Amino acid sequence: MMQLPDYLYINGEKISDIAEYEAVINPADETVLGRAPLASHEQTDAAIGAARHAFDRGVWPRMSIKERVVMMQKFLDYLRSKKEEIVQLIVAEAGSTLMLSDFMQYELPMKHATHLIDDALLLRPEMIPVEISPAMDGARVIGTSSVNYEPVGVIAAITPYNFPFFLNLGKIFHALLMGNTVVLKPSPLTPYQALIFADAAEAVGLPAGVLNIINGGIETGNLITTDKRVDMVSFTGSDKVGAAIAAQAAPTLKKTHMELGGKSAFIVRHDADIGGAVQAGLTGFVTHCGQGCALTTRHIVHNAIRPHYVAAMQQAVAQVKVGNPGDPSVMMGPLIRENARQRVEHFVQSALDSGAKLMAGGKRPTDLVKGFYFEPTFFDDVDNQSKLAQEEAFGPVAAVIGFDTDEEAIELANASDFGLSGHVFSNDAGTAYEMALQLRTGGVAINNGAGTMLSSAPFGGYKRSGYGREFGRHGLLDFCQVKSIAFQGR
Repeated sequence: MMQLPDYLYINGEKISDIAEYEAVINPADETVLGRAPLASHEQTDAAIGAARHAFDRGVWPRMSIKERVVMMQKFLDYLRSKKEEIVQLIVAEAGSTLMLSDFMQYELPMKHATHLIDDALLLRPEMIPVEISPAMDGARVIGTSSVNYEPVGVIAAITPYNFPFFLNLGKIFHALLMGNTVVLKPSPLTPYQALIFADAAEAVGLPAGVLNIINGGIETGNLITTDKRVDMVSFTGSDKVGAAIAAQAAPTLKKTHMELGGKSAFIVRHDADIGGAVQAGLTGFVTHCGQGCALTTRHIVHNAIRPHYVAAMQQAVAQVKVGNPGDPSVMMGPLIRENARQRVEHFVQSALDSGAKLMAGGKRPTDLVKGFYFEPTFFDDVDNQSKLAQEEAFGPVAAVIGFDTDEEAIELANASDFGLSGHVFSNDAGTAYEMALQLRTGGVAINNGAGTMLSSAPFGGYKRSGYGREFGRHGLLDFCQVKSIAFQGR
């Protein structure tokens, strides 16, 4: 594994003059992985100031998109050269299994970043249709306008602990490709997967102040979300924290971009292939120990096949190997911290108290003394209005809810404060598509979707799952201002 960074990155320099450090814990065995630097008030202020100066006076926003693309491609090339070390860091710091760390936590965001480069090159000024209007002297004038995409300014990017490399890379690429400057603040639980980007910035000669990386807790976050020098906050995390950040940004009328939580529905129709549905449903709550905002943890299953689905899911869950994520045979690693595990236990108890039927899991594995592990768990006969069905546990727990008609399934799925993703499993693809159109959610998969997360498809949610989009043209546009320049002729 690479040497763990013990510095902050401000104005193109690695800052090692650190007054305070915080231990970073390996969630698989509870050992101390390392000590990460915490930014002081003065260092946070300096990072914001550097980003502001780089935007107002620096070359980065004034480069052509082609010039920025050349440098960002070199940035990717550097990260590609460090793949093995980065994957090992993801396993150790985030507790992600080896397979997931390689495929989803590393390769997928690298693919997305490559596509963002391609999509950015397609963003050019557009002309609106010519309008013919009468002039005051009796003549007629023709008028039109160019529509231009310009950077927003200084972006405060705040990321969570579950997919750190993925989300840090995404924030950086959206913002920098469009000419913004960035202050990146990761979760203090997984700081190293942000601080490693300082090496990439240094290696490719990114101009000073364009990318600044600081680490810290709530106070550091408050400083960057309230500072008037910051033009936009892009946040990924829980809906509660997102609401707090939106309130902090409101007095300075910053642009905010929110990718928040989810409680996504997995609809299984009466004609679905049960084997295929169970495998997709299992993935929807055990991937990364359930620590994914877009995971489908509400399984809305037709009552005609529900007993078969539940029985097959019990068999599937029994095959999930839980343990050290560095073991290639392990399918599910730990939760990030003890308080996360206690939160999952609270949800399990709440489900039991509400009368739901525990069908598998529900406790800590007895053979894993160290590490924040929890068994893959699912309940049958869950009330759609219960805590388990309505709130995000952010752990490996699924709720099975029965339905009798397609209309009822849609109603159950939409009866949620969230709307990030969804899934419809059916042998009738046409009906599944019609149902997908009725789901109030930012994305829907039909029968395992495209087989991957498409890089140019917009990602984001409705309702308390946030607003704004990431990836593709739509994602890039959220990191832009739109300017109209009008002119006329006679």
